[in-house]
Amino acid sequence: MLDVLAENPVLTLFLVIALGSAVGLIPFGPIRFGPAGALFVGLVLGAADDRLGADLTLVRTLGLALFVYVVGLSSGPVLIRTFRRQAPVVIGSAVALLVLAVATVAGRFLDLAGTFLAGTFAGAGTSTAALAAATQAAGGSTDPAVGYALSYPFGVVLGILAIHLAMRRQRATPRDPESAAAAGLTDLTVVVERRTSLAEVPGAATGEVRFSFWRHGDTIEVSGGREVVEPGDRLVVIGPEAAVTRAVEFLGSRADEHLAHDRRDVDYRRVLLSNPTLAGHRIADLDVPGRFGGVVTRVRRGDLDLLAGDDLHVQLGDRLRVVVPRRRMRELTRFLGDTERQVSEVDAVSLGLGLTLGFLVGLIAVPVGSVRLSLGVAAGPLVVGILLGWRERTGPIVWSLPTGAAATLRQIGLLLFMASVGLSSGPALAAAITEPIGLRLVLVGAVVAAVGPAVMAAVATRLGMSPARTGGLLAGFVGNPGLLAFANSRTADERVTEGYATLFAVDQIIKVLLVQVIIVLAGTG
Repeated sequence: MLDVLAENPVLTLFLVIALGSAVGLIPFGPIRFGPAGALFVGLVLGAADDRLGADLTLVRTLGLALFVYVVGLSSGPVLIRTFRRQAPVVIGSAVALLVLAVATVAGRFLDLAGTFLAGTFAGAGTSTAALAAATQAAGGSTDPAVGYALSYPFGVVLGILAIHLAMRRQRATPRDPESAAAAGLTDLTVVVERRTSLAEVPGAATGEVRFSFWRHGDTIEVSGGREVVEPGDRLVVIGPEAAVTRAVEFLGSRADEHLAHDRRDVDYRRVLLSNPTLAGHRIADLDVPGRFGGVVTRVRRGDLDLLAGDDLHVQLGDRLRVVVPRRRMRELTRFLGDTERQVSEVDAVSLGLGLTLGFLVGLIAVPVGSVRLSLGVAAGPLVVGILLGWRERTGPIVWSLPTGAAATLRQIGLLLFMASVGLSSGPALAAAITEPIGLRLVLVGAVVAAVGPAVMAAVATRLGMSPARTGGLLAGFVGNPGLLAFANSRTADERVTEGYATLFAVDQIIKVLLVQVIIVLAGTG
C-alpha cells in the first residue's frame, strides 16, 4: 500500500486531506482540531515512509499563498478602517509577541537549535505562515515542522482555555462600543403623536435607527428618513431594540398592527448583491432612494444582520433587505444582481493579479544588521491581500471575493498546506519523539503557548475591551480559526469577529518576521 501511495503523490495528498478532515471533526471536550487534523495524519503517514513527502514544495507554497491572501482580503477592510481606534490593542499584541519570542529564544539554554525553536514559536501561535517562513529561513530543514507539530496542540488547547476564562467574566466596558448583533435588530410600527422631522428622532442622525414604511392619510410610501411626520401618521422604525424603543417614545406609541404587513403599494424582500460593479460601494453610493424611491434597511452578511447605515460598505454575497414601491422591485433587483451564479464564481483575473503582487512583495528582502528579513510567500500575499481588501476595487477589477467563495478557497489552501507539511515532516518528527529533544520541545511549547494568551488577555482587560471582543482578540492573537469558532459559539456578538480581524493579519506578519530573528539569535544547532 505504501508503494502505491509513494508512486501517486496526488492520491496520497487527498487521502491525507480526507482522513485529516475527519480527524479534525472529532471533539476532544470543547476542542476540535479542524484543518490541523490533516497535519497530524500527514505526520503519521510521512513517518511511516519518507518517500510520501517528497516533491511537495509547490503544493505547500500554493496552499499557503491561497490561505493567507484570502485571509488578507477578508481582514483588510476592518483592520485598516478601524486601525486608529484599535492601535493600542495592536501595539499591545506586538509587545506580547516580543515577550513570547524572548521566552522561546530562552529555550536555547535547553540545548535546542533555533530551527526547532522557531517552529515551536510558530506552533504555539498556530501560525502556518510563520511555519513556512521558518522553513524557508532554515534552508528547507524539517526542524521547524517538528517543533510546530509538538507545540501546536498546546496552542489550541490553552488558547481555548484562555478564551473560556476571558469570556466568562462579565464586566463593565465603557470604552468598547456596544454590540449591535448581540442586541439584535427589530422593527416596530409607531403611531406618531407629535409633528416632527424624522431627522430629529433620537438615533436617526447617528444611524442607530432607520425608517421604511410610512403611512400618512390613506397613502403608504417609503420613508427617506428626512420627512416631517404629522400626528396620526404611522411609521416603521428599524434598529437595535433599545434604540427603537427610544425612537418610539419620542414619536408617540407602538401601533397594534405592523404596517409592513400591508404590501399592496410598498414591498420588501432580501436581494442578493451579485453585481460586481457595486462591490465595495457604500449604502449611500447605491442611491436607492434617488434611483428607485426605496431604502435599504438591513444587510445580511454571513450569519450577521447589520443595520444598513449610509457608510456601510457592501460586499458581493451580501443580502440587502430593500423596501421599495412595488412597481420598482423588479428594476431594483436587476440593479443589485440577485443571481447566485455570479457570487459562486471566482474572478480569476483579480485572484491571479493579487497573488502575483503578493509573491513579488514577498521577494523583497530588507537587511537589518546581519539579518535579511523578508515577508516571503508566507506574508507577502497576506500584506497585499490586506491592502487590496481595503481598496476592494480598482477601476473595473473587484479584489474582494464573495463570502462563500472566499471561505472555500481559504479552506482548500489551508488543507493543502497542512497535508503537505505533515507528509514532508513526518520522518523528522518520528526521529525527534524518540530522543530527549522531543520532551524539551514539548516543555518549551507548553510554556510559550500558556504565556502568550495570558499576556494578551491582560492587555485587553487593561484597555477596557469587552469579554466578547477579548475572546476575538485572543483567537486572532493565537491565529487559529478553530478558536474563533469556539469564541463565536459562546455569544452572538460581532465584536468577536471584529477582534479576530483586528489582530489576525497583523500578528501573522509579526510572527513571520520574529521566527526569522529567532533562528538567527538562537542559532541552527
